[in-house]
Formats: sequence, C-alpha cells, structure tokens
Amino acid sequence: MTGPAATYITEEMRALVGRVMATATSFPIAASDIRRWAAAVYYPEIPPRLFWDAEYATSTPFEGIVAPEEFNPFAIMTADPPPSPRSPPRPGRFERAFGVEPPASRAVLQGAIRVRYTGIRMRPGDVIRSTQRITEYSEREGRMGLQLYTTLSTEFVNQLDQLIKTLDTVYVRY
Repeated sequence: MTGPAATYITEEMRALVGRVMATATSFPIAASDIRRWAAAVYYPEIPPRLFWDAEYATSTPFEGIVAPEEFNPFAIMTADPPPSPRSPPRPGRFERAFGVEPPASRAVLQGAIRVRYTGIRMRPGDVIRSTQRITEYSEREGRMGLQLYTTLSTEFVNQLDQLIKTLDTVYVRY
C-alpha cells in the first residue's frame, strides 16, 4: 500500500459477505478413520473407549462409535475431483475466488480460530459436506497501520442435513 488507506472494504467486497466461496464433500467416514484420529489426538494416552470400542460405545447415549468433536473428515483429501494441493493463504485469495480485485496489502496472518459445536457427532458411514463463506469484514488501526479482518466461516453438515459444527477462521491483512 502506498500511504494510509481510509478503508480497505469496498462495496464489491461487502457484496461477497454470505456468498458461498468453496464447498467440499468427504468420503464416507470409516470407523478406522475415527480410531486413528483419536489415537493421534490422545497420544501417548489411550483415547476414550467411545472412539474405538464398538461394544462399549453402544452402551453410551451415542449408541455407537462417534468421532471426537475436532475430527476433520477432510484432513487427507475430499471426494470432490480433482483433489488439489492446499496453498498457504496469500493476500487477496478470498476476493479473487469471486473475481473481485482484493485490496493491496503486504501480508496475511491467521488471527483466530473459533469453533461452535452443535452436539451432533460424526459417525462411521457419515458423508460430510462443508460450505465456506466470507461472513464478515472489519477494520482497525494497529501497529502496522490499518488492518483488515476477514472472517471465513465453514459449516460442516452430515448427509441428513444436520449441522455438526461451524469453524470461523479470522485472517488479518495489513
């Protein structure tokens, strides 16, 4: 940027709020996916039996194995062809996804991650759909000058259209 900006947020950017930016569909979740995830997350401890012991899990209120809430069915790849390598966030990729010219900035940082769980759990056999949207733009002055905060919200929904969780990632550009 050359000199201080009055605002980064344009009317074109405001029009992007709420529009779907990306979608993905998982492969069906396997019990072994859940077991491996739980083993990795709880290592070196043994994970709770709810995540790996089918007989025990049927005696719980969940009536079967469920995934830990933080389970990511997209950790390896999606069922959507063709799988593409993930690239690190770079300034402007959010707006460019819609063909909108992003504001000039020097850097992009991941500022925060917030997750809201609904109580619905992922289970073996579930197919998860994620939908990502820009849900908010805001600004504030910081040590590096005017900072643009962009919130991307990703909803995870199962094949029954039940919302499982919403993941909000806040990026800071300056």
